[in-house]
Amino acid sequence: MSYEYKVVPAPTRGMKVKGAKSIEARFANALEVTMNDLAADGWEYLRTDTLPCEQREGLMSKTTVFQNMLVFRREKRAASSPVINTPKAKPAPPVVAAAKPASSDLAAE
Repeated sequence: MSYEYKVVPAPTRGMKVKGAKSIEARFANALEVTMNDLAADGWEYLRTDTLPCEQREGLMSKTTVFQNMLVFRREKRAASSPVINTPKAKPAPPVVAAAKPASSDLAAE
């Protein structure tokens, strides 16, 4: 079984929603919405990774920051096999039984 993967940045801010008062609740809601949106397209949540990312800082220097990424997977859809047009065999013509001579054989007897 083979999979395809999708990696998206984890939310960095919470989303306002009715009933979510704390920062943690709003952040959890943002994460939940992201995960449910991808799940609706068939993506299964696999893990969260924190990875280094080098960024420019000013004109000459670079700095490393860490990004939180959500990793999803789903089964690869089987590629439909190409349709090959092969000529179909023509049906055989119907077999007609040979007719027996009717009166000439009887008259000869």
